[in-house]
Amino acid sequence: MAPPAGWADLLAGEELAHLAAEPARTGRSEQLPADLSPLVAAALALRGIDGLYAQQAEAWRAARRGASFIVTTGTASGKSLAFTLPLLDAVARDPKARTLCLYPTKALAQDQARSLLELRLPGLKAAIYDGDTEVERRRQVRTWANVILTNPDMLHVGILPHHDRWADLLHNLRYVVVDEAHVYRGVFGSHVGNVLRRLRRLARAYGADPQFLLASATIANPGELALALTGMSVTVVDTDTSAKAEREIALWNPALLDPELGTRTSALAEASLLMAALVSRGLRTICFAKSRKAAELIHRFTAERVGPATAARLAPYRAGYTPQQRRAIERRLVAGELLGVSATDALELGIDIGQLDCAISVGFPGTVASLRQQWGRAGRRGKGLAILVASEDALDQFFMRDPEALLSRRVEAARLDHANPRILDPHVAAAAFEGPIAAADAATLGEEALTRAAQHPELEPTRAGYVWKGRDHPAGRFSLRSGDAASFTIVEAETGSVLGLVERARAYSSVHEGAIYLHLGEQYLVLSLDHDARVATVAPARVDWYTQVKKDTRTAIEATLRGAEGAGVELHFGRVSVTEQVVAYQRKAIADGSTLEVAPLLLPEVSFETEAVWFCPGEDMLEGIAEMPRLLGALHAAEHALITLLPLWAMCDRWDIGGLSTNAHFQTGLPTVFVYDGHAGGVGIAERGFDCFAGWVADSARLLAGCPCGAGCPSCVQSPKCGNLNDMLDKGVALTLLERMAART
Repeated sequence: MAPPAGWADLLAGEELAHLAAEPARTGRSEQLPADLSPLVAAALALRGIDGLYAQQAEAWRAARRGASFIVTTGTASGKSLAFTLPLLDAVARDPKARTLCLYPTKALAQDQARSLLELRLPGLKAAIYDGDTEVERRRQVRTWANVILTNPDMLHVGILPHHDRWADLLHNLRYVVVDEAHVYRGVFGSHVGNVLRRLRRLARAYGADPQFLLASATIANPGELALALTGMSVTVVDTDTSAKAEREIALWNPALLDPELGTRTSALAEASLLMAALVSRGLRTICFAKSRKAAELIHRFTAERVGPATAARLAPYRAGYTPQQRRAIERRLVAGELLGVSATDALELGIDIGQLDCAISVGFPGTVASLRQQWGRAGRRGKGLAILVASEDALDQFFMRDPEALLSRRVEAARLDHANPRILDPHVAAAAFEGPIAAADAATLGEEALTRAAQHPELEPTRAGYVWKGRDHPAGRFSLRSGDAASFTIVEAETGSVLGLVERARAYSSVHEGAIYLHLGEQYLVLSLDHDARVATVAPARVDWYTQVKKDTRTAIEATLRGAEGAGVELHFGRVSVTEQVVAYQRKAIADGSTLEVAPLLLPEVSFETEAVWFCPGEDMLEGIAEMPRLLGALHAAEHALITLLPLWAMCDRWDIGGLSTNAHFQTGLPTVFVYDGHAGGVGIAERGFDCFAGWVADSARLLAGCPCGAGCPSCVQSPKCGNLNDMLDKGVALTLLERMAART
């Protein structure tokens, strides 16, 4: 079916940086398996499903032979049916068989529950168990449902510590579904890896050994991710024979206003212009924004540019709405009542939102995998259009100048480290509360957990194993979203509501007194920071400035774990300790980045151990640039460029990474550049940088070479998180250094 109208005339402006096309693909399917329950086959037939794509059939065969699997294919390729088919067959054959389904968002769990119930399979009793489940209904879910849909946070605090209430589930647990597995990376993924190990341990204690059925967006290391999450080797299913419509891809760069400052017209305004033009042609469009404020602004700007009848068919979708409001928007999308929706990444995941023609991404979402998830929403009823509207961010501008660096790039690898002691220790305590930790538990919790249990101050050895000495349940002490138990709570002054948590290592940089704190795109002014109570009190603010801290940073090498000669430099990976102290902060104008005020601020030192990659360029690399201050400017600018580009190689955000450059490090005695994990203990980001160092350096050199500015700007070497307030940056000399390194790869 062709879309209602074309868009060719929209893509003719000077803002169009690149236009490409992805060809259509004809789907290939095979018959439903002969050993599938007739009841399931009949239920599928009523939904018009009479065959399986190769990936669905391969997943079915893996499940039938008792294997766990991860299916990693593109958007709209039928991953949900791949993991749903085994659990439906189990229910049809044995209504007592239980399945636990984990989803990263409540919205996705709601959507999947709706899809399951629409099958009307006899004996299927699917129910959601999360923080929104009424107290009086929770007992019914525990005793009645054979497919329970929840999230890792609820499993962590609501199910595992109270496993005696869930004995029937654990005893009959056949399958554990982990949907959108690529979301579980970094700190969050490291926590979830421990939660799943605790689940496996308790299931074994109740006599079950469930298979794990994982589904993920396309990533570079699906088998490695599944092993890190579950502690089990799994079958990787990555063949994709699903049908795919042709898709046109446009990279859209807002007009450059000042080449030296790198300022451009508003990406939000550009996105709303495009969206207004598309929906006015009857094209169903979704626009992804990075914050709820941006989503609301795009909606408002778009509605102002179209007629009342079209405006009534537009809606924003973001966190902060009630579940009923979000469900209503989802229903209107599926039914085709809405022409356009501006959304945060809440709609990026596999929620069924019907057939869309166009998808607009405002700013690179952080990973190629996420971008392809967003673009995959377009073109489900015919030829689709996917647009990336660039911001002034350095990575966005890199893609505008070098489109193939984006379009031909493999998706990133997802990294996590469940054995990071700062993350593992609280889970060891939680596991000890759930049951004594004994030698046999190494098979599920891992050998590291037994080592940490023996050293844990709140556990005591008994004949049965290590047990919890406290009176509370330790799972309630920590969040899965933080790597530091000593987090600061951010509280809204007037209402007393908790907005979120920030790790102690980041608190002094982001929620110091006088800071502007951004929460879901909204501005808050930090009124006070209580160091003893670890509470930051904030109030809503509407200001045209932001804050940036100046920090003194020291890095000490604790252990070198790996070394190599790479890109003409001495390259190392290992453990380092980082000590930071905030000594001042700036108020900077949003409009042009100019400094409005510098305020002195002396906060306590914060030290943490993490992982880092570092290198020491030799004399040949520094020929002609070894004099101060050129040397320090080159190293500092190169460090910024490397930090900007590392998210292309590891699934992380620039804010997950720190760095330090020095003309003479006290341990190496040489000019040294460090790039380290910003999370205590590290979660694998720096090691990924070590493994892909040659490509990482080459990308960084191209970033600097392609930027049209002369001295450096936010589109290349200036960083919004620089502890030195972007002082001592020499773009030209940094480019010389990186190009010399790239030439030696």
